[in-house]
Amino acid sequence: MKLPDLDELLGLRGAARAAGMRVEGVARAQWLGSHRGAHRGRGLEFEEVRPYVAGDDSRSIDWRVTARRGRLHTKLYREERERPVWLLVDLQPGMFFGSRRQLKSALAVRASALLAWAVAAAGDRVGAIVANGTELRCHPPRAREAGTLPLLSSLVELQPRAPAAPRPETLGEMLRTAPPLVHPGSLVIAISDFCGATRDLDPRWLTLGAHAECRLYWITDALEERGLPDGRFRGGVPGRVRPLDGAAARARWTDEWRTRASRVEEIAARLQGRPIRLDTAERVEEALPPLLRAAPFAA
Repeated sequence: MKLPDLDELLGLRGAARAAGMRVEGVARAQWLGSHRGAHRGRGLEFEEVRPYVAGDDSRSIDWRVTARRGRLHTKLYREERERPVWLLVDLQPGMFFGSRRQLKSALAVRASALLAWAVAAAGDRVGAIVANGTELRCHPPRAREAGTLPLLSSLVELQPRAPAAPRPETLGEMLRTAPPLVHPGSLVIAISDFCGATRDLDPRWLTLGAHAECRLYWITDALEERGLPDGRFRGGVPGRVRPLDGAAARARWTDEWRTRASRVEEIAARLQGRPIRLDTAERVEEALPPLLRAAPFAA
């Protein structure tokens, strides 16, 4: 299975645009949870200079540009009450698994990149915490390419490249790191397989959810949900490979899955939402845009 590279993630910018993931005006304010005013006017942040059109406020005419170009130009401002969007991207070694189109880690990387481009296209700032179990990187929220490009580089560099023992505590490390960085009113999107969610509810979810809106994007694979087929197999990680009997292991396998699923549902419910599932059999550029258009960043 091919691992995502930087060229592929850069190409997802075009996929976001082609899928109509950039919207304008009032629709854009509703999409992505933006908190901007629905119109441009004399606001707090300068946005651009463009040719004057009938109805523009004469007080906003840019006389320097007008003199230089010989045609009336006006300054545009926008009221800015922005809502930063944070991505928590779990790339722990256990994500190096997939029985369909792609690895879970590859799907997490692609989904994170597409979401980042969507945030940038809407004019909002995107920040991220990316961790792989041995390294954790924080990217403060920034607008446009300044926020997206460093994140894409971290996604490529930190994705697992070989099987290894899972590190279910990785997501918890990000939850411990996030609260001091995430300003009240931010939107936080956690992208993970939530392999550590089989334990009691982590109180750090509630700490983060107390001052930020949190959404769960759950990376899944059919083999994890349904268990092994009948037959004998060998599975594990290098140095810890053992024989498996599909029929004998299936009951325990599916029990563990149901426990994880119930925990993920519980976390999402405590955060006042529902998890969004992305499966390794799906192409992210086909699966994600319809979800965003139907229920933008809602769980």
